[in-house]
Formats: sequence, C-alpha cells, structure tokens
Amino acid sequence: MIKKIVLVVFSLLVFGCLAWGVDKTYTGTVSCSHCGAMHATPSADAAKCVEKCVSGGAGYVLVSGGKVYKLDAQAKFKGLGGKSVKVVGSLTGDTLKVSQVTVATGKS
Repeated sequence: MIKKIVLVVFSLLVFGCLAWGVDKTYTGTVSCSHCGAMHATPSADAAKCVEKCVSGGAGYVLVSGGKVYKLDAQAKFKGLGGKSVKVVGSLTGDTLKVSQVTVATGKS
C-alpha cells in the first residue's frame, strides 16, 4: 500500500514539473525596458517611443496582464514596438523564452 502511495505522489510530482516547461500564449503590448508598463496600450506614439528607446540601448519587453516580462529573443520583436502581439513561449522567472510571436488582431 505504501509503495502505491509513494508511486502516485512521485508520478504527480513528475507530471507537475513537466507542465512548468510547456509553452503558453501571452497576449500583450511590446514596450521597452526603459518605459515598461507606460506603454501597456498599443498606439502610434508608443511605437515611436519604444523604437527610439530600443535604438538607444533598451530591450524589448512584453506588458501583459499588468506584468512586464523580459524577452529573450529580441530580434523577433524588431518593428513591433507599441503593437499588440501574441507570444508563445515558456516563462522562467520574469523572462519569456520566446518560440513564436505574431501581431494580435484583437485587443490586448
């Protein structure tokens, strides 16, 4: 009986840990590390500001659900500053490991 309980608990832990590494979809606005959540809403003014900051050395970030996430694949976001996007990736700490990014068609 104890072996069965230990096996069940072990299985739950293993499958629970595997779920952490699964890619998820995050929808939000591309901002920069300098401005952060100031550009939580997509706009032409935000796009100008973000691209200017990035050309000055800031990095792209994603503002989603009131949180600011660092992005590991900076090149994938070139030209998307101030726009609403859908990002597929896995979260480690506050950094998204990005596998795919597309421009969102609806509200962020």
